[in-house]
This record gives sequence, structure tokens and C-alpha cells, in this order.
Amino acid sequence: MLIPTIVMAVLAIVLVYLVYRRGGGEYVIGLKTAGSLLLEITPLLIFAFIVAGMIQILVPQEMISRWVGAESGFRGLLIGSAIGGFMPGGPYVSMPIVAGLLRTGAGIGTMVALLTAWSLLAFSRLPIEIGLLGWKFTLIRLACVFFFPPIAGFIANRFFANTQLF
Repeated sequence: MLIPTIVMAVLAIVLVYLVYRRGGGEYVIGLKTAGSLLLEITPLLIFAFIVAGMIQILVPQEMISRWVGAESGFRGLLIGSAIGGFMPGGPYVSMPIVAGLLRTGAGIGTMVALLTAWSLLAFSRLPIEIGLLGWKFTLIRLACVFFFPPIAGFIANRFFANTQLF
């Protein structure tokens, strides 16, 4: 986590400097916006990390390994795809939960399937999507991406199953 933190810090400093150089005090507006976003997202992050930590404690490692671990096979890919499709929230909720599951023994392929389904299927967004884009478009989109999560998980298992993540 150190390298991504350093990269983001350098990027933030460079961007603040560039906006400062433009003049007009716009950097203050940018920093105020960043502060508002921080206050808005921090509680969500805290609770997401608590959920991730509690999953690691409450769910036995043997159960995670059996249902969504590397040895769960195609069943694990389908479970990960289903969980990901129905998982609500943005990346601030999903990523800590996936990180917690990975640390507890979930398979890389299953978690790839979960995140792929979370981003492509996103059943919790369907009401707004149908309302704004119509049911025909929504069905076409779902038909086009429905099989990708298990396929992505299969590819991850095939090529990266022995990769040490943590």
C-alpha cells in the first residue's frame, strides 16, 4: 500500500500546484471540495472496513475455502458472480469486503468473478437503468455481459491461481 499512497500523494501535490499556478484561488475550491468528499465518504469507509474485518472473524476460514476458495471450482465462480451481481454500494464498500475475503481464503478466480459481476451486472442499479434507459436496453446490456463474470473468474483461476496476493 505504500507505493500507491506515494503515487497518489505526488499526483495530488502536482495537481494542487498546477491549479495554484493558474491563479484566481481555484485551488481553495478544489481543496474544499476534497474536504467535503472526505467528510461524506469517511463514515462509509469506516463501516466497510468494519464489515470486512468482521467477515474475517465471523465466517470460518474452512467455510470460505469450501464455498468460494480455490478448490470450490465452477460452483465458487457462480457463487462469486451471484454475490457480486447483488452486492450493493460503490467501490468503498465492495473493495474492503473483497480484500477481507481474499485474506480469509477466498479464491482469486471467485473474487475476480465477484468484482466483474459487481461492475457489469449490478442488479441494484437496474431500477434506475430501466427507468432512464428502458427495459429493452437493459435486457440487451445484461444479455451481452451475463456470462463474463464466470469467464473472467475462470481465466483468473487458470492463469493466476498460484499467485500470492498478501
